Amino acid sequence: MNNKEGNKKGTGARPNSARPSSNKPKPAMAKRAQGSKKAKPTTKIDPKAIVKVEKKPNQAPKRPKVADEIRLNKYISNSGACSRRDADIYIQSGNVKVNGIPVVEMGYMVKPGDVVNFDGATLTPEKKEYILLNKPKNFTTSVDENDLHRNVFELVRGATNAKIQSVGRMDKNTTGLLLFTNDTDMIRKFGLPNQKSSKIYQVSLDKNLKYEDLEKISKGITLDGHRLFVEDVSYIENEPKTEIGLKLRTSNVKVVRAIFESFKYDVLRIDRVSFAGLTKKNLPRGNWRFLTEQEVINLKNT
Repeated sequence: MNNKEGNKKGTGARPNSARPSSNKPKPAMAKRAQGSKKAKPTTKIDPKAIVKVEKKPNQAPKRPKVADEIRLNKYISNSGACSRRDADIYIQSGNVKVNGIPVVEMGYMVKPGDVVNFDGATLTPEKKEYILLNKPKNFTTSVDENDLHRNVFELVRGATNAKIQSVGRMDKNTTGLLLFTNDTDMIRKFGLPNQKSSKIYQVSLDKNLKYEDLEKISKGITLDGHRLFVEDVSYIENEPKTEIGLKLRTSNVKVVRAIFESFKYDVLRIDRVSFAGLTKKNLPRGNWRFLTEQEVINLKNT
């Protein structure tokens, strides 16, 4: 027993007997130290990040800002193609190119000389201007130098340096809303005979309009072999029956005059009180104003 006990004591009394047990946690600690392996995800992320960068070979390179630069969405809006908000959507979808390179970067700056292609069409750098005038009497849209009457361009001369044109024509006796712009697409659009936006005219006649003639006009009439659709015609409330309200789509004032002359009435005055949703509200006779961005969008969508 003593030997056994001695053996037990001998085994328990060894000074280094604790080493094996003390060494066991060390490998475990070493394993914990392998926590550095957590850096492996970063090595996995880095290639992805590199791939993301490599996925933009067509992205237009950034460059330092220079004078006269403007944001790409504003450039597109200034061209009259669409609003800034819609321009951002086109940019994000990859439908805008600068100098032949697709740009999807929000806030990208365009400098003078850059060629911007929007949804397949090259934009002109000149800002599109839209000016609404409440034309007074005795001003004409004619550019004939022999015309003795003053020209409407005198009234909007200080509004812009852009080469604007009037949308449609007015003679000296016609008053009311007249639109000016350098947007040739819009000028062409409102010159089409099948243009869908409505215009409202107040017409003054030399005598009372007979009710039966009013009824005939309301059903539409034929002028020079062309059938003309009349949206509405009526006497103006609290006015003599010489004062007539006429609603139709044409912006050609000559057509308005021809309607009543075909029924043997002389037209004394024509006043356009509404043009494609635009009105004379807060616009005194002889004054002009710029259209709002929303008004321009509405005109493009009519």
